[in-house]
Amino acid sequence: MTADRSFHIPEDRHYQREHHLWAKPDADTGNVRVGIDAIGLESLGELAYVALKDVGTQVARGESIGTLEAAKMTTNIVAPISGTITGRNDAVLADPLIVNTDSYDRGWLVEIAATDWDADAATLVSGAAIPKWVAAAAARFESEPGAD
Repeated sequence: MTADRSFHIPEDRHYQREHHLWAKPDADTGNVRVGIDAIGLESLGELAYVALKDVGTQVARGESIGTLEAAKMTTNIVAPISGTITGRNDAVLADPLIVNTDSYDRGWLVEIAATDWDADAATLVSGAAIPKWVAAAAARFESEPGAD
């Protein structure tokens, strides 16, 4: 694998640096849709199982809201924002491969009614900072033992 590997990271959302989750507010509902980004998926491999906390669960930023079980490892899904889970993507619970094939659209994980979107968004990567963050994350990924 070469260090110039590129990852598809849409710039219309905010990203959690360490756990590679994205957060995208919905202008109509005010809820924030959350999913995993391409770098996180690459490190996990093909998903076999997704578990998500129930609708109505209050979560704090940094707290587990579920798990992803994949070919390479099992990991916690860590909430990038605080709030109340208002929706779960039942389609990915039934077929986790949707996340691998369409993580930014049909493969979203949960929707959260944010307690304080502005404060949480300030802790996430967005806008002009995305390309530099992606380059650094891709370089770290490439240097990890076991990277193809």
